[in-house]
Amino acid sequence: MSVAGMMQSQSQARSLPSQPSPNERAVARWLFVVSFLLLAMVVLGGVTRLTDSGLSITEWKPVSGALPPLSAEAWEAEFANYRKIPQYEQLNYGMSLGEFKRIFWFEWSHRLLGRLIGFAFLVPYLWFLLRGKLDRPMAWRLGGILILGGTQGALGWFMVASGLTERVSVSQYRLAAHLSLAFVIHAAVFWTALDLWRGRVVRIPSPGLSRLAALGLALVFLQIVLGAFVAGLDAGLAYNTWPLMDGDWIPNGLFTHVPAWLDPFENNITAQFLHRHFAILVAVLLVLHALAVRARAPAASDAALLVAFGVVLQVLLGIWTLIAVVPVWLGALHQAGAFILFTLGLNLLHRLRRV
Repeated sequence: MSVAGMMQSQSQARSLPSQPSPNERAVARWLFVVSFLLLAMVVLGGVTRLTDSGLSITEWKPVSGALPPLSAEAWEAEFANYRKIPQYEQLNYGMSLGEFKRIFWFEWSHRLLGRLIGFAFLVPYLWFLLRGKLDRPMAWRLGGILILGGTQGALGWFMVASGLTERVSVSQYRLAAHLSLAFVIHAAVFWTALDLWRGRVVRIPSPGLSRLAALGLALVFLQIVLGAFVAGLDAGLAYNTWPLMDGDWIPNGLFTHVPAWLDPFENNITAQFLHRHFAILVAVLLVLHALAVRARAPAASDAALLVAFGVVLQVLLGIWTLIAVVPVWLGALHQAGAFILFTLGLNLLHRLRRV
C-alpha cells in the first residue's frame, strides 16, 4: 500500500466512532430510561404550573415529605399552612379541603417523581460503578450529572419559595431557570446514552451541518426558555387569536415596560409576541437545515426529517393551545412536544457527528 493510501486509511479509521461494548450498551439502556422519566417529570411539572398547584406544599422536606398526609389532622395542618400564603388569600379564598387536595396531589406527585428519578439514577450508577462497568471518565461524567440532579431539587424549592410570601405565583425567572436546568440535565443524560450506544466520536465528519444543527438546537432551547416566561407570566391568556393578536400584527402594550430591557421578562404581551413569532423563525430554519442534510448527508436524513416534522407539529400544537385558551391537557401536550423536539435535535446533532 502506498504512503498516501496508508494515511487515508488511518484518517478514515480515526473518523469512525469506537464500537460500544456490552457494558456500555447496558449503561445506555439505563440512561434512556432516565431520559423517559425526565420527560414525565417535565410534563407533570407543566401540569402543576397550569393547575396553579405548585404552592400547595409550603415546606421542603426532602425525606419526610415523600409521604402524603395520612390522617385527617395531617390534612388539616397542611391546609392550614396553605391558607397562610398570599395565593390562598387573593386567589383561592374559601377553597374547601377537597379542592385543596386536588392541587396538593399534583405538587406532591411532582416532588415524588423527582425523588424516584433520583433513586433511578443513583442506585444503578453505584451498581455499575462498584462492579467496574464504568471507566474513570464516564464515572466522573455521570457523577457530574448526579450533582446537577441534586441542584435541580434545590432550585425547585428556591422557585416555590418565591411564591410563599409576597406573590400569588412563583417567580417567572426562577421558573425559567428550573425548566432550563431540567433540559440541560436531559441533554447530558441523553447525549451520554447516545455516546455509549453508538460509540464515542473521534472526529466530526460534517462540521458545517453539525454546527448548523447545534445552532438549531440552541434556538429550540431558547424558544423553550421563552415558553417558560410565557407560562410564568400567564402570557398564553393575553391574546388567544392567531395569526393576529386581537386584530393586530403589533398589539398595543408591546415593549412598554420600564426598564425596557426587562420587558420580554415582565410584560406578558411581549412574552407571548416573542414566543409565537420566534417559533416560526425556528421552524423555518430547522426545515431548511433538514433539506440541506438530506442533500449533503443522506445517512442522517431520517433524523433530520424527524426534526422537521417535529417542529412543524409543535408549531401547530402551539397554535391550537393558544386558540383553545390553554387547557391543561393541551398545555401539557405542548410541553411534551418541546421536550421531544429537543430530544430529536440532540439525536440529529449526534448523528451528524458520525455520518
